[in-house]
Amino acid sequence: MLVTLATSNPHKVEEINTIAKNFDIEFVLPDDNFDPVENGDNFIDNAVCKVLEASKSGKTELYLADDSGLCVEELNNEPGIYSARYAPTPNERIEKLLKNMRGIENRSAKFVCAMVVANKKGEIIYKVQSECKGRIMYERKGSNGFGYDPIFFVEELNKGMAELSQDEKCTVSHRGKALRQVLEWLRNEFC
Repeated sequence: MLVTLATSNPHKVEEINTIAKNFDIEFVLPDDNFDPVENGDNFIDNAVCKVLEASKSGKTELYLADDSGLCVEELNNEPGIYSARYAPTPNERIEKLLKNMRGIENRSAKFVCAMVVANKKGEIIYKVQSECKGRIMYERKGSNGFGYDPIFFVEELNKGMAELSQDEKCTVSHRGKALRQVLEWLRNEFC
């Protein structure tokens, strides 16, 4: 089964296809001009914006969108839905967050991922949201992953997110947890 993933991020497609490899489901990027307006108030709303925009292409029968971000408890859950827009580049986003965390002892944080499935008529047919809890480290560790992974410590595995193998990350990550629920649902409904 082919499903369009409503993203322009090839890292995300690669990560999702790694998790989906045993489900006979392959995710593909939308058309090159995919650029949805994300104006929702929460992760689910933003995922809906993306999936509805992708479904207009009619490229596949089904579409999946996720919206995810990092929520830091002591920063009133910032950067939250603005995680990708917190600063202009990935490096600047990490530096800004570390700067904003100076002097803060409670470093509790969580990654959140909302996923929404739509059909090519633009009807929302499934929604899910998952979390990966941890804390913000004082400095970067590891070279795997992307985004805020280098400064996020996963307590469950006692390692930084960027220190995890792809398989470890897929097991504990917010995206991995949400995607496994989506894949099980797709398999039960369409396979």
